[in-house]
Amino acid sequence: MKIFVASLPFKLEENDIRETFEEYGEVSSVKLVLDKETGKKKGFGFVEMPDDEQARKAIADLNGLEIYGRAIAVAQAEEKVQNNNRRGGFGGNRGGGFNKGGYSRSYEDRNSGEE
Repeated sequence: MKIFVASLPFKLEENDIRETFEEYGEVSSVKLVLDKETGKKKGFGFVEMPDDEQARKAIADLNGLEIYGRAIAVAQAEEKVQNNNRRGGFGGNRGGGFNKGGYSRSYEDRNSGEE
């Protein structure tokens, strides 16, 4: 089971997270998410445990655990839905909804030379 872990203190390392979760069973992987530009930790990550029962126990026991003064959030990770039909927003190249981009006239009206 893939587990989402958030509100992590920035001083924690992947090994610290692994040791904490290994108290509940085998841990397949630990991945702390880093900022692409700075390389600094973003304060959340993912833990994978092959045994779902052990994972559920870890989630129940560790959610809200205070580490270095921060209560961590632990929950079953949700599958990321890939949306290739983005509209607008940063990095979007589809222009948004109807009449976005400042044009209210059709292509023909804009190119007919009439105002």
